[in-house]
Amino acid sequence: MSDYLIAISAQSQYQPDQSSPEEERYVFTYTITIENRGAKPARLLDRHWVITDANGQVQEVRGQGVVGEQPHLRPGEAFRYTSGAVLNTPLGSMQGHYGMLGDDGTRFEARIPVFSLTSTRLH
Repeated sequence: MSDYLIAISAQSQYQPDQSSPEEERYVFTYTITIENRGAKPARLLDRHWVITDANGQVQEVRGQGVVGEQPHLRPGEAFRYTSGAVLNTPLGSMQGHYGMLGDDGTRFEARIPVFSLTSTRLH
C-alpha cells in the first residue's frame, strides 16, 4: 500500500430550476468523494479546477480548501461535499487536482479524474 493514495470520485447533476437555457446559463451541481486509501494521514490544502464547456471555453478555478474546509483524512476516512458550476453550454467537463499535505510534511497532488456536466435538455 502506498503511503499516499487519495481516491476521488465525482457525480454531477443538472439543475434545471436554476438554469436558463434561453440566456445560455446551465447550472450543475457535483458531489465529490475524497477517500484516503493510503497508509498515512493527509490534509487537503487547496484545489485547482479546469472547467471546459462544449465551445472549448475554459475556466480555471483555484482556491483554498473545499466548501470552506481543509479536511484531514486518516487512512480509511472519506470526505464528501457538494458544490456547483455554471456553464454557457448544456454540456461540459471538469477535472483538476487537490493540493495535499501529509502529516510528515510531504506535499503532493491528488488528481481529480475528468467528469462530464450534461444537461438532459440538449438543443
